[in-house]
Amino acid sequence: MLAILYALVRNFLTNVSLILVLNLKTKDMKKSVLLITIALFGITAMSAQEYVMFGVKGGVNFTNMTSDGFQDKDSRTGFHLGLLAEIPVGDRFSVQPEVLYSTQGIKTATSMFLGNSVTRDYQLDYIQVPVLAKIYLIEGLSVEVGPSFNFLVNEEVKRTSGTTSSTSDSDYGSSFEFGGALGASYKFRGGFFTSARYTQGFTDAFDSDNWDGDAVNNNGFQLGVGLMF
Repeated sequence: MLAILYALVRNFLTNVSLILVLNLKTKDMKKSVLLITIALFGITAMSAQEYVMFGVKGGVNFTNMTSDGFQDKDSRTGFHLGLLAEIPVGDRFSVQPEVLYSTQGIKTATSMFLGNSVTRDYQLDYIQVPVLAKIYLIEGLSVEVGPSFNFLVNEEVKRTSGTTSSTSDSDYGSSFEFGGALGASYKFRGGFFTSARYTQGFTDAFDSDNWDGDAVNNNGFQLGVGLMF
């Protein structure tokens, strides 16, 4: 079991390292996302297990950002949608890689002159690639924990003041974020499952070259449902 797990992790991290180098050299995010998706699901071929399962999942996000640079901040509601695989490496232990499209961000309000206020809705869309250790406590119920490799694919800011609003692209976001995830899921007979997860970014979500404030880190909760087959 340990030999299989070691081979899976080593192969995945090797591919991630190569892809990150490619991304730094080319700045081609679409190419990087495509390659990391191929690398992620390519590791299933290394498993000698007969019962590798694949699935789809989706759900709602409640996200925020930690920073002293935001005033009157509030959580932002988004969604996630994607694919996953479960690779058994023991009776109660599996490796679960995922590829998710996840919309995140924060809402802030800033007081202006004469009492007017401006509300800003920062939206950051990621391709998230969590690689989770999945430990079954009892039949169907499991805890999940592991790192997440997150690639920024789109960002925009919506500004609202009174009855006037405008949306524009922004360049605050860092192209790559390293984070982690901790949660639980319950799988029913037939493959349907529910999940709840806390996510935390460990590296800056905003590029220091484009952002004048202090460090900004993503965090939030994901609630989802899915189907394994």
